Amino acid sequence: MVKIESGTKNRIPFSQRLFWSIFAMFLGFTACFLLFQYQREREFAQEKLNNVLGNYNYQLFRRTQQAEDINKVVHLFISEIPQKDLRVTIINPDGKVLFDNSGAEEFNNHNDRSEVRKARLYNEGFAIRSSNSTGKRYFYTATNIGGYIYRSALPWDPYTQRVLTIDTDFVYFMALMTLIFFFVLSRFTFSIGRTISKLRDFALNVEKDRIPENEYTFPNDELGDISKNIVSLYHRQQKAKNELSMEREKLIKHFQYAKEGFAMFTAEGREILSNILYVQFANVISDIQIRQSEDAIDIPELEPIHLFLSKNIPNTNRKRKVLRESVTIDKNGKIFLIECILFLDNSYEISINDISRQEEESRMKRQLTQNVAHELKTPVSSIQGYLETIINNPTLPDEKRQFFLERCYSQSTRLTGLLRDISVLNRLDEASEMFELSDVNIPKLIGEIEKECSKEIEEKKITTEAILPDNPTIYGNYSLLYSIFRNLYDNAIAYAGDGIHITVNCYKEDPKFYYFSFSDNGVGISEEHINRIFERFYRVDKGRSRKVGGTGLGLSIVKNGVNFHKGQISAKSGLGKGMTFFFTLKKKI
Repeated sequence: MVKIESGTKNRIPFSQRLFWSIFAMFLGFTACFLLFQYQREREFAQEKLNNVLGNYNYQLFRRTQQAEDINKVVHLFISEIPQKDLRVTIINPDGKVLFDNSGAEEFNNHNDRSEVRKARLYNEGFAIRSSNSTGKRYFYTATNIGGYIYRSALPWDPYTQRVLTIDTDFVYFMALMTLIFFFVLSRFTFSIGRTISKLRDFALNVEKDRIPENEYTFPNDELGDISKNIVSLYHRQQKAKNELSMEREKLIKHFQYAKEGFAMFTAEGREILSNILYVQFANVISDIQIRQSEDAIDIPELEPIHLFLSKNIPNTNRKRKVLRESVTIDKNGKIFLIECILFLDNSYEISINDISRQEEESRMKRQLTQNVAHELKTPVSSIQGYLETIINNPTLPDEKRQFFLERCYSQSTRLTGLLRDISVLNRLDEASEMFELSDVNIPKLIGEIEKECSKEIEEKKITTEAILPDNPTIYGNYSLLYSIFRNLYDNAIAYAGDGIHITVNCYKEDPKFYYFSFSDNGVGISEEHINRIFERFYRVDKGRSRKVGGTGLGLSIVKNGVNFHKGQISAKSGLGKGMTFFFTLKKKI
């Protein structure tokens, strides 16, 4: 559990706390350094003056060893050095002053002087103090040479103070470094502060579930990289969340609008999710009204599902795998396939699928197979009968033989057309992507068809008219477009009657489609057949259709060809009112 300290309104920003914390530590370090350096410079200045006076002590020792008049030697030595007011003192091992040029008359034992004590211990020592003999302040340097102390001293005057003055350049240097550090640190910490402020604003927006509209710009450093990664991770998480929500919504919508009843339940049988069809189908199956999804499992027809769940849900020893059970129910003119899936956590789903249409389609496929067999049987039987007659009658007259051969050829031609049409439909159903595409000029295509059908048109005294403004051209399959218009022409020529007028009209065009009508003013058909004329092998007049040689597949090919070109087709007619087909063809598929 995350806890945050109270009093956030008056708190100091993190960047300022970071700045002042680091700056305070730097100031502390600087102060310690200044104190250390000051002491070091002070000791260095004292050591420098001590070395000068110590050198004087050794020179005095050498000179006094070679002369009898010490006073004269000392005054001569002082006259040779810059420090004219140098005080010289010589002390014997007992602490008695043997010589002193300060002018004092009485001296007590000097072994208690600090610089003398140091010289006794370390052969050399210095001190800054007031003289007990003269009352003046001096810088003393004492040197132990053979038990005798030679001591030189300079009065604490401006010269001595100037010599001992500390070089303050390091102070200015540290002041400059402190100023530079101040600006560098402030820029660094304030940059961190801006980044953290942006992250804080981003976090507040996320907390309020308000997706930020502005783009966050972060500095090009490690903290900026981390911040960008955080924002990027959030956006990816939001994207994944939105996608998951969309997928969940799609899944729910799929269940709601699916053509099967669906419900999901917990291990205790409580509903998690269901759609409307589940209860509707349950009521179709049940003899009593079902109001709740949970009640459907108790209807007698679903007893196998109930036993399956009762057996496996309490069974803790069952294998850890998803189990499935299904049952088919034929009730009230409907056929339902009911499936139950039991998941690993013992939750389960039940689906009720109305397979009546599938059964109907299966029946229609069987009927289609029977129709194909029937349509093939007729021409094959005819060919077989004519050839058998020719073989069994060698003396058959030539004109009779020629008649039978022509009949065989006619039936074989019909058989070839039937097989061709079946092949076209199979390709449309199973391999439509294999059709090649090219630009097809519709006026030219119709001209070719009318030229090929000219003999039949002249025999039946049919007139034709093509109204095709703007020279329509379609990027599609030439063979299928040819089949569409050829079958419509063949259908009109074969069944509409003699002396009719056929009109092909491209009556409308939009950016994507051409709108066509194909009409004749022939005998027409009754309205009861309109909805079925596009079915395979469906014939309005079976006897007449076989007489004129049709396969019963022409209009089915027309419809599938139009569908291949992303269009729609419909028809209208009435007895004595002619026949009109309306269809659209996409300009480019």
